[in-house]
Amino acid sequence: MQAIMTLRDLIKSVDAEQYADNALFQKLCVAQPEYGSPMRIKVKRVGERIAITDTHIGSLGDRLMYKIDVDPDLNISKEQLLDAILKEMARDGFDETAQTEYWNNFDDLQKAKLLR
Repeated sequence: MQAIMTLRDLIKSVDAEQYADNALFQKLCVAQPEYGSPMRIKVKRVGERIAITDTHIGSLGDRLMYKIDVDPDLNISKEQLLDAILKEMARDGFDETAQTEYWNNFDDLQKAKLLR
């Protein structure tokens, strides 16, 4: 994998008007970057979809400074890359209620076994 840029650099490199109605994009645009984290966002193709990892660790400021490692065999535009990262960071529609219910199921060992 090759690191192409930080998330902050990616955000600055796209047309902001295209993301005018994306709340997460707007939050990332005004977030203050925090330095010192060696974390990396990894991007690769898994089957027919683009897999994004390590986008949920740290504050928004931390994540702005994460370098993005893209599989060299993945042919993707900056906009497609940012769309995939924003979708993953927004939990792909997995809202707080659904998350709470999902994790609460692990309190019941029988349900946890079924979920695995």
